[in-house]
Amino acid sequence: MSTSYPASQTALRQDICHVGRSLFERGLVHSTAGNISVRLPDGEGYLITPTDACLGFLEPERLAWVSLEGEQLGGDRASKTLTLHRRIYAQAPEAGCVLHTHSTHLVALTLQGVWRSDSILPPLTPYQVMKVGRIPLVPYLRPGDPRMGDAVEALLAQAPVRGVMHERLGPTVWAADPAAAMALLEELEESARLWLMIEPRPSPLSDEQLAELQQVFGAHW
Repeated sequence: MSTSYPASQTALRQDICHVGRSLFERGLVHSTAGNISVRLPDGEGYLITPTDACLGFLEPERLAWVSLEGEQLGGDRASKTLTLHRRIYAQAPEAGCVLHTHSTHLVALTLQGVWRSDSILPPLTPYQVMKVGRIPLVPYLRPGDPRMGDAVEALLAQAPVRGVMHERLGPTVWAADPAAAMALLEELEESARLWLMIEPRPSPLSDEQLAELQQVFGAHW
């Protein structure tokens, strides 16, 4: 597969590699787990990390370039999660980047038991409410199972969310660009870490506190 690509993709390719390296160096991804994609402008398709690639050692020219229909146009073979990413983009027009990791505390949360299926964590901190919001649980499916896309689409049809949590696998989140997706993932992982480390469990923010966040910042829960 040719590694040539339009110069217009250069900055986005570098952004993906920067985010992947940052996540890897801080232990938010490990080994070859996780993947990142971006939606290209003007209907040019998507960039996505290659299958079995370590996010800490990505090379810009080796990122997979695929068409809107999923046809490979360049780079190494696309991640097996490509279909899921494409279905998220189709359902979430605001998404410019989709990010999946196997973040330790979030996976541990699903092993221990989430708060509720429609929200894996209660509203613990104001920034969790403002930056992340509710994250629903996708019951366990093997990696690459085509039913995963159906499950995510069904959740998106119920309510607008910024991500989902795959039981025993990890979160998939989306945002306008790679930096914003990374920040969302960081806030979600930190919220899970707080929830797991505190005993007895802390009380959620009250209805009054949530209402104030909505009034002042437009945050929805």
